Amino acid sequence: MATTLTSSLSSKPKTKTSFLDHSSFHGVPISSPSRLLQPIKSGTQNLSISMSASYDLNSFKFEPIKESIVSREMTRRYMMDMITYADTDVVIVGAGSAGLSCAYELSKNPSVQVAIIEQSVSPGGGAWLGGQLFSSMVVRKPAHLFLNELEIEYDEQDDYVVIKHAALFTSTIMSKLLARPNVKLFNAVAVEDLIVKGGRVGGVVTNWALVSMNHDTQSCMDPNVMEAKVVVSSCGHDGPFGATGVKRLKSIGMIDSVPGMKALDMNAAEDAIVRLTREIVPGMIVTGMEVAEIDGSPRMGPTFGAMMISGQKAAHLALQSLGLPNALDGTYTGNIHPELILAAADTTETADA
Repeated sequence: MATTLTSSLSSKPKTKTSFLDHSSFHGVPISSPSRLLQPIKSGTQNLSISMSASYDLNSFKFEPIKESIVSREMTRRYMMDMITYADTDVVIVGAGSAGLSCAYELSKNPSVQVAIIEQSVSPGGGAWLGGQLFSSMVVRKPAHLFLNELEIEYDEQDDYVVIKHAALFTSTIMSKLLARPNVKLFNAVAVEDLIVKGGRVGGVVTNWALVSMNHDTQSCMDPNVMEAKVVVSSCGHDGPFGATGVKRLKSIGMIDSVPGMKALDMNAAEDAIVRLTREIVPGMIVTGMEVAEIDGSPRMGPTFGAMMISGQKAAHLALQSLGLPNALDGTYTGNIHPELILAAADTTETADA
């Protein structure tokens, strides 16, 4: 950022303390950025740079392959995933920061099968950037404990931390999550409806996202289905695809209203989102900004801690629904921090409280 670069331009003694003097990554002072201002001089240094791979870039050649093999590998594996996850433990709708945090926490239990459905080609929702297309991500304490678990470096301030680029959080949690064998991300897939049996949500109705966006421009394209013991709806705040889970519950008479978010109040909003993350109807848990939509609580703006902890809470609510050890009833022995358990524990208050 400009302030970082400016602080290293002057060689004069400092007469005023800058907040940068107290910045740190996990308590370690940030190294001077002055190296960014020094031009690289060719031939003046003998830098030793080695490649980890043992191939020659001057005469590189790929192994031969048939085009049909590529097609068969992709098709066979995807179809097997569709077969495997046609009846699964938990379906998470929406792969934004709350949905990814929920999936990450759930997938720690290798016996729980987790399917994530994301209508966009690129998962991550709004977590690729901070607010207003800025890069940095602000996370209020104690949610930084989740970042410690993910091993994400940050600039630590008194009551909050700052990740240098929001994409660092998003790419890190995705890389750790998607490497787990009990998780499958179905991106470019949209949830068009819910499966409801006997007053309980029992799965989702899906279609290719591009088909969903073009139902009015072509003949009928029937959907597919995915049954689940628990559905977690993390569709985000209202918009073209936002808050669709709770809006569908209202349209079929399972809830009375979706009042939408109130105006911004970060201090009230983040606590409310975590507190009100809950099973809204039998079989369906709401998390993230969709909670603000259904409860009429304030929007939170460009801070992301509530998304992370709300996602974690949703995961433990899902574990509880599955009859498995979870942090909410004290039977979980994993590495969730006590401060985060306290933040997630109260599910009894209402939006008006």
